[in-house]
Amino acid sequence: MSILQALDGYYDRMAARNEVEPPGYSREKISFAIVISAQGEPVAVRDLRQQNCKKLLPRQISVPAAVKRTVGIMPNLFWDKSAYILGRTLGTGKRTADEHAAFKKMHFGLLADANDPGLVALRRFLEQWKPDRFDTPPFVTDMLDANLVFRLDGDEGLLHERDAAHALVAAAAETEGETAFCLVTGRRAPIRRLHPSIKNVDGAQSSGAALVSFNLDAFTSYGKEQGDNAPTGEAAAFRYGEALNRLLDRSSRNRIKIGDATVVFWAETSETVKEKQAAAAEDFMASFFVMASRESNDEDEQEAAKLNDALQSLRKGRPVEALGPNLKSGTRFHILGLSPNAARLSVRFWLTDDFSAFARRLADHAADLELQPKPFGWGAKPPSIQRLLVKTTALMEKFENIPPLLAGEVTRAVLTGARYPQSFFAASVMRLRAGDDASNGWHAAVIKAVLARDLRSKFAKEEIPVSLDRDNPNQAYQLGRLFAAVETAQRAALGKVNATIRDRYFGAASATPAAVFPILIRGVQNHLGKLRKSGKGIWLEREIEEITSQLAPQFPRALKLEEQGRFALGYYHQRRGQFTTKEAEAEIESLENQGNQDV
Repeated sequence: MSILQALDGYYDRMAARNEVEPPGYSREKISFAIVISAQGEPVAVRDLRQQNCKKLLPRQISVPAAVKRTVGIMPNLFWDKSAYILGRTLGTGKRTADEHAAFKKMHFGLLADANDPGLVALRRFLEQWKPDRFDTPPFVTDMLDANLVFRLDGDEGLLHERDAAHALVAAAAETEGETAFCLVTGRRAPIRRLHPSIKNVDGAQSSGAALVSFNLDAFTSYGKEQGDNAPTGEAAAFRYGEALNRLLDRSSRNRIKIGDATVVFWAETSETVKEKQAAAAEDFMASFFVMASRESNDEDEQEAAKLNDALQSLRKGRPVEALGPNLKSGTRFHILGLSPNAARLSVRFWLTDDFSAFARRLADHAADLELQPKPFGWGAKPPSIQRLLVKTTALMEKFENIPPLLAGEVTRAVLTGARYPQSFFAASVMRLRAGDDASNGWHAAVIKAVLARDLRSKFAKEEIPVSLDRDNPNQAYQLGRLFAAVETAQRAALGKVNATIRDRYFGAASATPAAVFPILIRGVQNHLGKLRKSGKGIWLEREIEEITSQLAPQFPRALKLEEQGRFALGYYHQRRGQFTTKEAEAEIESLENQGNQDV
């Protein structure tokens, strides 16, 4: 099933819930309503904007469908920006007079025979309006370049909501002309020349961008123009555009941001899958992907624990029906990732499968990330892909610094069960070498996940430990353990210092051990000696002896990238791992608490 077919089908679900506009209408940002008398005189201006923090933002209102403007002058029906309606704008407005004239001409033609009081009032307003009247009350400067509608004095609703206005909108929506086979429905229908604009894709034009467009000869075939290259019926184009725009609403629970991609997801209904089962599938997916914007509370923790239990059940082979009363295998599920590309949108990924397949892949992803002890800041459920990326691959942990292509590939791997991109592994290791904190566990979790999935996919041979593995035969892993033990000795002997061993040597030690570890071994003897004088650190000395007994006589000159990852994993396990005696546990807990305050 194509993207447009899936969205066309989802329109019916949204229409049944009154979440989409009917044919001929769209939801637009409207700021003011001009109140006119029956004689067409402007008597007041109603500010429709809503308070959001310290800003006044336009209200989303259902209006006759917006025309798609390119370079031509095309007015909207019963609403538009101030240049079209009033002939005034904040800028120089070289085309303002022409835009205003086009608005008046269109409405004079439509309203010539109107007898509805509201439509007659609008015709009279346009007949007697002069742009210089804007400088007198009740008009205000904030109206310039804002979208405006009309309201008849004494009416509760807006003018375009009157029955007579609805009839004109319906008549304007009827399309005549040559028909062709619609690629979405497979039936002959009038073809949409310009596909609908898609809004609220982060980074794309605020006025909307095209998912389907042909604006250069190189994109066309057999001499066809624009929409004829991908014939889509007027009704189908409206339905898919309306469904996608509603999914992309900022308040939509079916919308998430991953890297530079804006991702939407939805489920299908069928003869066997009812609305409540499709909604349950969407809720499950949202609970996994969506990061809460508010601070954690008891309700959030309960939801996270519930999701974690569900993922554990899936990993044990239980069917999705066991996770909740409305979850059902056989529910068709779609996930669409969109990225900005000038005036167009790029499809970063399009995935469609049974919901149960996606759910099991999410459970596999959670299992791959599993690490003991848990990294700092992890709750009951695994972190979202977005947060995982920003903590392990982004410079200064800023969302805008997430490598855009990497975000899409990681998401694809999670949702398809394929190997994680090797660039995910490389980026995490490189961030550690650049100075990221290796003790918080985020990078170690990514490294472990990539290696564990590679092992399952037969691209790796050595087992990947979840928790501290003292007998692990991998030399890089043991070197990471040794580095953590040496760092602990420094902190135990000297307390808080400006630059720790990790700050100064982690990158070099993980890449070229032979050049760094001899220096560290000489230094740790001094630290252990100081601890020995105060009767502490005996357990730490035994720990270092146990680790060095498993190392080869000579330190390796260099470690490959994969081994650097194992080094980081060994470091984290040793840094946060449990020790053999209560004395050691008490000492290390005290040191860790001190270290956490410094992070």
